[in-house]
Amino acid sequence: MSAPSAPEPLLIACALGIERLALRLGERGGAGGPVTVLRTGMGPTAAERSVTRALADPALAGAAVLATGFCAGLAPGMHPGDLVVAEETRDPRGTTPCEGTDLLVRELRRAVPGRTVHTGPVTGSDHVVRGQERSDLLATGAIAVDMESAATLLSAGRAGARPVAAVRVVVDAPEHELVRIGTVRGGISAFRVLRSILPAFFEWHRNVLLPRR
Repeated sequence: MSAPSAPEPLLIACALGIERLALRLGERGGAGGPVTVLRTGMGPTAAERSVTRALADPALAGAAVLATGFCAGLAPGMHPGDLVVAEETRDPRGTTPCEGTDLLVRELRRAVPGRTVHTGPVTGSDHVVRGQERSDLLATGAIAVDMESAATLLSAGRAGARPVAAVRVVVDAPEHELVRIGTVRGGISAFRVLRSILPAFFEWHRNVLLPRR
């Protein structure tokens, strides 16, 4: 009898050191396979370069990829600490559908009870979005914007077929822009939420692997 194949790994990509710190402070057990937390650096170019290099490692060749970290909410009524689960990510180079959105929503609500979870398209940008530009992006149907998720998932898809997803924590929103002093509290709230959601990522990983075994 042949030995069972090893479970595929999970690559969790974030841009900032503070995001990686939050993830490392979370619970680290329970994924469907080995877990790598990759700090890509800021912006789409850095994310594309880092993810492409990581997935070239044979140990990560079949990895599921999940982009995470902070984002800007686009819709009125969003608050720092809200969660965003991407149904798809977008940038000028293309759109990437995400897998297991409903599962992620369910598990995130379990991991952080009482937090609002939004679902919809997440769009990419190469700079911090404020003011009218935020409204313009909302008019396209996107509900949040960040600088790395779209590039991360595009790069993951180019490296081979695999499950991909993006989960972001709102750190600023139309009524809570980062330029305001009051958003320091929002940043602390977003950090605490990001620190708490690894179990939801692990549950997603275990379940998206099942059809591939």
